[in-house]
Amino acid sequence: MSALLVTGVALLGAAAGWAAVPVGRSFVTVPAGGAPRRSAFALIGAVVFGGLAAARGGEPALPVLLPVAAAGLVLAVTDVAALRLPDPLVGVVALGGGLGLAAATAATGEPRRLAVAVAGAALSFIGYALLALLPRARLGFGDVKLAAALGLPLGWLGWPALRLGLLLPHVLAGAAVLVMLAAGRVRRDTPVPFGPALLGGAWLAAVLT
Repeated sequence: MSALLVTGVALLGAAAGWAAVPVGRSFVTVPAGGAPRRSAFALIGAVVFGGLAAARGGEPALPVLLPVAAAGLVLAVTDVAALRLPDPLVGVVALGGGLGLAAATAATGEPRRLAVAVAGAALSFIGYALLALLPRARLGFGDVKLAAALGLPLGWLGWPALRLGLLLPHVLAGAAVLVMLAAGRVRRDTPVPFGPALLGGAWLAAVLT
């Protein structure tokens, strides 16, 4: 994809990030002063969309990945602000991603990729459900459902993307918690949102593989 088109997609992402904050606030009750900054999410949106366009610009899955990323930005807002991943938003990721990937599969004539996408969703659900059931697990079933929804596009992109997308969220979450502990922003028992790590890991897997 040309630099001009990547820039255009990045600007679209900035608009999606700017809109994600008020949209997210319509789904959850945000404590006073708890809403993320719109300017920060506009920057995140530009990076997310621009990275996907640069890495996946020539693929039929890009028109699917961008709406999934837009919904992911809203989910990041709700999880950061209120520790919630609303089912309607996760449903948008799952249903929109599934229908879009079915269309992309029809365009490419590669039904195997859709089969791997479904397998990716199933494996992600099972893996995260088992983790959520462990004693003292901090994962909620909102995280489990989001992992399954993200497993669809990651599976469609291939097994390397799926493997990386399953591993990276734990690395990102662990690093973020260590930084916040060192800075005194959280204690060991402070609830920390895992949704942004799931979304960030999925994005990195899509961009790097």
